[in-house]
Amino acid sequence: MAVLTGKVAVVTGGSSGIGLAIARAFRDEGATVFITGRRKETLDTAVAELGENVTAVVCDSAVPADLDALYETVREQAGHVDVLVANAGIGIDAAFGEVTEEQVDALFATNVKGTVFTVQKALPLLRSGASIILTGSTAATRPEKGLEIYAATKAAVHNLARGWAHSSRQYGFRVNVLAPGMVPTPGLLDLVPSEVREQAKEMIPLGRHGAPDEIAAAATFLASDASSYVNGSVLAADGGVAQV
Repeated sequence: MAVLTGKVAVVTGGSSGIGLAIARAFRDEGATVFITGRRKETLDTAVAELGENVTAVVCDSAVPADLDALYETVREQAGHVDVLVANAGIGIDAAFGEVTEEQVDALFATNVKGTVFTVQKALPLLRSGASIILTGSTAATRPEKGLEIYAATKAAVHNLARGWAHSSRQYGFRVNVLAPGMVPTPGLLDLVPSEVREQAKEMIPLGRHGAPDEIAAAATFLASDASSYVNGSVLAADGGVAQV
């Protein structure tokens, strides 16, 4: 039997890249899935691909009112949430010495503030035993030049999970971080030059980049009952680059 049969999942930033792959994997495993994104056109394309059991909601995770509207839709259509993937995030290449206030505000608004309120506003809908998955990054522990601010936001996400794990008993959820390494997605292709991506392969013990479907498989594990005793952890899906 599919491991997420009967479960309701919310995936923010689910219209492309890793988020879309996670939504597809959850659908394939029997979940009813809600995805979000900031652009309706991209969401429409994603829903056309994913088909039944997937609902798209235009939502900017940095805007609390958008999250309220998201969860009202989930409440009306599904009534509860079993799996929440706080995946929406942005990356900006901001060279040290040239970082602007606008870049800092944008990164922290989406990656940190957005994660905080994505989870907090979901609390009334979380069913007992719910799995919360925060999308982190290997950059949290191994920041690259120009990505220091982005890395700082992901380090914050990692620590949110560790802190929130202490509330697991009170709220009846478990929370973990999924930390991908270098995975070619539209966002990464815009952020990291091709020569840097190729050089990175030499640093990865497996000798290659990851694929969105591989990250989605790790997310499915964290969403399923197979990880029922995993809490407050960081699952690195990075080919070993930040582990050895």
